[in-house]
Parts: sequence; C-alpha cells; structure tokens
Amino acid sequence: MKNFIKRNILVLLGVLLSTPFFAQNSLVECEDTCSHIHGIDLSHYQRDVFWETIGNNTKMAFVYIKATEGGDRIDSRFEQNIQTAHSYGLKVGSYHFFRPKTDLTKQLQNFMTQCRPKEQDLIPMIDVEMKQGMSTDEFCDSLLTFLHMVEKAYKQKPLVYTGTNFYNNYLSGKLKGYKLMIAQYSSRMPVLNDDADYIIWQYTGKGHIDGINGYVDKSRFVGRHSLREIRFIHH
Repeated sequence: MKNFIKRNILVLLGVLLSTPFFAQNSLVECEDTCSHIHGIDLSHYQRDVFWETIGNNTKMAFVYIKATEGGDRIDSRFEQNIQTAHSYGLKVGSYHFFRPKTDLTKQLQNFMTQCRPKEQDLIPMIDVEMKQGMSTDEFCDSLLTFLHMVEKAYKQKPLVYTGTNFYNNYLSGKLKGYKLMIAQYSSRMPVLNDDADYIIWQYTGKGHIDGINGYVDKSRFVGRHSLREIRFIHH
C-alpha cells in the first residue's frame, strides 16, 4: 500500500512539474543556471526600483525602459529610471508603446523628446501589441511607416517587440530586416511561422530580481546572438 501511494505521488509530481505553470517558473530564474545574456524591461508599473541592488547583479546585462506611449503619454518613471540605470553600469535602451491609430508624427515626436541619442546604449525598441480594430493591411502599413520614421530619425533600424501569436497572426513575413524580441511565457521557445530569426526571447512576465518588489519581465538572447547586435550607433 505504501509503495502504491509513493508511486502515485511521484506520478502526480511529474505531471505538475511538466505543466506550463511549473515550466514557466523553472525559467523565471534561469540566469542562475545558464550562460545566456539576460536583461529586463521596466516601466512605471515596477514603481520604486533599487538600482544599486540591480547594478550589483552581474547576471543582468541590459535593461529596456518604457519612455512613451502613443502621441502624448510619457512614462512617469522614465527619467529617473534611465539616469539611475546608467549610474550603475547597465546597458540601457528606451522603448515606445505603439498605437497604430494615433498620428504617427505625434508618436515619433513624443518618443524623441524622451529617447535622446546621447543617453542610449541600445537601439530604440518599438512595442507592438495591438491593432486597435484596424484591418491587418492597414495596421501593417501604419506600423511599417512608423518603423521607417524611427529609422530615419535615429539612423538605425529599431528593435521590434511583440508576442508569438500576434506576430504569427498579423506580422508574419512583414518585418524582414528588423531585429525581433519575441515574448512567449512558457518553457518552449517561440516558433515563428515564417521561420524568422529573432534575437531575444522574453520568457517570463513574472520574474523576480533583487531590487524590484513584485514581478518583472525577463529576457535572454537566443543562440549566438549578443548585445553587439543591438548596440546604439552614435553618428
């Protein structure tokens, strides 16, 4: 009887450990057990950040900080976050949350007021997560026009962030030439249906790190990709 109970407990434990919840949480601190290049991204949602503690964590090599959203929103913590992150030696980049229906010139102007080239170690990142009811063609036209505008302004192509499903449903085959950061919160690496190469995988939205209370998004470079590929080129 004891052996029967023991066997069933082991079977149940094996099932639990193979579920997405446990798989994701086994990855949350994967920087402790691997040699990948890791980073985080932040916005005002993380509230107070103790940068000295994060700066002492040598396993975090880079951080993307939310700068702006749409045509007029500025992240309330951006200025403090970017200045302090620099002072503790992290490689820093800024990102803009893209709203496809908002005037593109206003969005670019808003982003440029915050994402100042002299403060950037990493190329700008554009966060793409919504269509706002547009048809796929209209949405892609809006996004590609904006990406070209960002490229012209900063003299280099931005990094594009999106999720696996969003990419496969709406962006497949549309972003050739752009470096990609793909979000998929599971133990399985993202698979893009056009076989596009992505350089960074955001593998959890529920990471933990000393210096931040609560959850933080964590990412890592994939394969042989490295920080050199997203270095901001100062012309």
